[in-house]
Formats: sequence, structure tokens, C-alpha cells
Amino acid sequence: MTSPNILILCSDEHARRYSGCYGHPDIHTPILDKLAKRGTVFDNAYTPSPICISARASLATGLQVHETGCWSSAQAYHGQFESWMHRVRRQGCPVISFGKLHFRSAADDNGFVEEIEPMYLANDGVGWPIGLLRDPLPEFRSARELAEQAGCGESEYTEYDRRITTAACNWIQHSSGKTNSKPWVLFVSFVSPHYPLTAPEPFYNLYHKIAEFSRSHTRASQNTIQHPVLKEIRNFFNYDDYFDDDTMRTQAVKSYFGLVSFLDDNIRQVLEAVDNCKSSRQTLVIYTSDHGEMLGHHGFWTKSVMYEDSVGIPLLAAGDGFKSGRCSAPVSLTNLNNTVLQALGIDHEHPDSCLNEPLQSVVSAPQKPRFALSQYHDGGTPAGFFMLREGGWKLVHYADDYPPQLFDLANDPLEENDRAEDPGCKDQLTQLQRRLRQVLNPDKVISQYTRDQTALIAALGGRENILTMWDFNHTPIQS
Repeated sequence: MTSPNILILCSDEHARRYSGCYGHPDIHTPILDKLAKRGTVFDNAYTPSPICISARASLATGLQVHETGCWSSAQAYHGQFESWMHRVRRQGCPVISFGKLHFRSAADDNGFVEEIEPMYLANDGVGWPIGLLRDPLPEFRSARELAEQAGCGESEYTEYDRRITTAACNWIQHSSGKTNSKPWVLFVSFVSPHYPLTAPEPFYNLYHKIAEFSRSHTRASQNTIQHPVLKEIRNFFNYDDYFDDDTMRTQAVKSYFGLVSFLDDNIRQVLEAVDNCKSSRQTLVIYTSDHGEMLGHHGFWTKSVMYEDSVGIPLLAAGDGFKSGRCSAPVSLTNLNNTVLQALGIDHEHPDSCLNEPLQSVVSAPQKPRFALSQYHDGGTPAGFFMLREGGWKLVHYADDYPPQLFDLANDPLEENDRAEDPGCKDQLTQLQRRLRQVLNPDKVISQYTRDQTALIAALGGRENILTMWDFNHTPIQS
């Protein structure tokens, strides 16, 4: 059988529920909804880490964060582990990226034949080292920008996404036909709907009739803030403090919705280019995001926590091996590594865990017991933490003897009731804690990342020197 071309469309910070195909009543995503109808919708897809750099290293390699050592926004992928891109390139296939990578630099061999309009780490590959500092946590001076920049208009990110779209469409139109002897694999990576929450006017105006979001969505609940680690994260990433009133919050939500629709329109252009290129091969299309966006829920904005809006991501696949329908099995970005290799007929090791199982196998046997794992060891928190989702339950395990959290997602999808101290949920808590320890040793992982980050702080000149480095709220576009 002829191997297909593969088009991976990746967004940045798209929370799963903010799409029409995932049931949101107000979001305009006609292109993603159409893609969903002709392929498989994964209802319980997760990021391996709710932060860009860690998640993208795992997407590239199929490895978990504790395996890559890409713990934080200052510890990026730089080709130190073989990626699916390296494997595909060795087969002579053109494997090309367009847009955001958030790998270390162009000087590294990341696996792509060509990287067009790439975004790497800022600070000349150093990234955001403020997140390495914990005791005490430093001040995050750029938090005010989120509220200040929310509204209707253009930003460097919307301009960047347009360039990414144009470059991808041009390549498909002019170069895809020259590779008929081998399938092509394109990774088209947008920055929308990542903040700044500034949405182009036509897309912002799609939401002019949306009423104010309820206070329960955009204000922290007392139950949330009681958890000591979440309180520290909320105090560090204090975005909500700069929204003077609920009108500003609603404007930010409308802007995020507008950016999701702007993203959808850019995807439309790329898919139309694929349809018009008249390739002799079929094309497997995969859409996903690196992590989600809290958007004020539980009093949090952006990501960096284990609530569903932060750690849950959209994942759609249309093409050979993916029948039309929905799949409820928990899956991860780490599953994409072997998914690509299997689609191209490239030999790969038999997965030893559901965490790196090809998605084709998940679809063919959806009832097999599976779980998803995520972890966070970046800025704003006094301790690292882990998430494990299995069945209808979610465990959040915190280091340093902080209390765990347990959520019954089947009956509490907005995670408003922490059941960890409920005697009636003791068996579920114990089962998930046992499963987590089957996957990794939390104490050993904590020791490992603490050692690695302490060494990096020293290599960067120590805490005081790091505090003088360039701080930013979102990675700037650099030529």
C-alpha cells in the first residue's frame, strides 16, 4: 500500500473544549468541525506537560518529560534524542516544518530537512530561566501584559501566523509535486490562539453578541485557592489581578475565541492548498495543540496547572487508519511519534506502554485499558507535580508531601470538587497513586529535575544574574 503524505497541524494553547467539534455552543470552527466529521475525534487527549517547550520535546520524541529532561522553559529539545523527524528523514522523505518549534536553535539538528519561518527559544537559546527559581519564587513582572493587550486588533503573532500559512501554502503549491517518489511530511505550527489576546477584527466581531461570562468561570473558587501549591502558582502568575472589571475579562475571552476562529481560517487555507495540489497520494491530516488555556477558569489564565482547560488538548486525525467517529480512550502527544512512523511503514519498536502506542492501534482497539500522564516542573510553583488520568478519574500528585487532588471527571467535568479527602473515594485515589508509581518514581524524578535545574542555574551565573535577564510574557518573534 502506498504511504500517505502527512500533514500535522499544530496550534498553541488551544484548550480542547473551545471548538465546535468538542461541543462548544458559541465557537466558530467550521474547518476543524468538518475535519472532525471525516476522521476520528479523540475526546480525552492530553499534553505531556502544560508548557510549550516540555510538551513540544515530547511531541518530537514520543518520550515523557522525565525521559527528555526538557523540564522547563529554559531546557528545550536540541536533537539530543532521536525524533520521528530524524526517522522520516532517513527514509528520504521531505520532512519540513513551518512556524513555531520552540526548540533550542537553528544550529541544532532537530530532524527536519528544512525549517521555514521557525521560532526557537528567546534569549539566544536560553529561553525563560526565571522559571528555574523557586526558593523563594521571584516576581513575574510581565503578567500585566495579558490584560493590557486583550482586545480587537493585530499583533506580531497574528502577522506571524499569516506568514506561516503563506509559506506552507506556497510549498504545497510549488514543491509538493516534485516529491512524488516519496511522501512528504509537513509540520505546520501556528501560534494562535496563544496570547497576546489580540484578535483580528473580522474574527473578534464574530463574538460581539456573547454575553458576559459568569463569575464562576472567571473567578477563583475558594476550594481551588485552598490548595497551597495552586495558591503559590496563582500568586506568581497573577494575571487576574490586572483585570479591573468583568468587562475586561469578557473582552479577553472574546479575543481568545476570535483567535481560535482566526486559527481555523488559516487551517482552511492550508487544507485547500492540499486539496488543490492534486497529489497522487492520500494525505493523513492530524490536528492538535501543545497545551490548553485556562481563560480565567478557577482564577487562572494561560496554562501551568493540571485542570482540563490547561492540560486537555484537541486531537483530530483524518485519513487511512482513522474512521469517522469519536474515541474516548485517553491519549497523548507522545502517541504521535509512532503514529507517524506506522503511517509511513517505518519500522518502530513495539510500544511498551499506551503512552507511546500508535493512534491507529488505539482506534482499532478503543476498549483496551489506557491512561494518560502529564507533568509540570517549570516556573511559578514551589514543587513539581504530576497528572494521571485513567477511566473517569484524574489524580494530581504534588512533590514535597503536598496533598494530592482527585477529580471525578465523569460527574464533575469542571473540576469543582476535589475528592482526595473523601473516604468514599479512597479506592480510586489508591489505584491512581499505584498506577503513577508503576510509570515513574515521583521522588526520583523530583531529585532528577532539581539536580538538573540547580546545575543550569549555576551555569547561567546564579540567581542574581538570572534575575537581570530578559523577562517576557510570550516568546517574541525574532528574525
